[in-house]
Amino acid sequence: MIRVTDRPIDPGAELTAFCRVRGDTGAVASFLGLARGKPGEATVLELEAYGGFTEDAIGEMIGAAKARFSLHDAVVIHRVGAIAAGEAIVLVLTAAGHRREAFEACDFLMDYLKSRAPLWKKEHGRAGPRWVEPTARDLADAARWD
Repeated sequence: MIRVTDRPIDPGAELTAFCRVRGDTGAVASFLGLARGKPGEATVLELEAYGGFTEDAIGEMIGAAKARFSLHDAVVIHRVGAIAAGEAIVLVLTAAGHRREAFEACDFLMDYLKSRAPLWKKEHGRAGPRWVEPTARDLADAARWD
């Protein structure tokens, strides 16, 4: 499941729902990304997506993760719009027969979301707005999977 939303994410409710019918699953891994504030700098992070296209691209990566890591299921919920420091931006949930596959799939999906997903980020702060690009570390992390 993929959801791109301007609504707050309730990680506890999402995790509970995801785990509800997992009799064949041995492991669920989760990642919750928060908007990081920078003292004296960024106060709000704004994310934009291209409706339909963004969901399709994320769906392709979920499909790749399911095949690569033998996942039973995966969920990506990503916020768009203005997000204050400390609020959830993204929730990734993966279910697999074993923990290693669940952890690695979660990591794989986050590396994709940070560096390659069709999402655009802008920080707003005292110096005005600025577009945020993937860092060298983000790109190196994603390259591990190539």
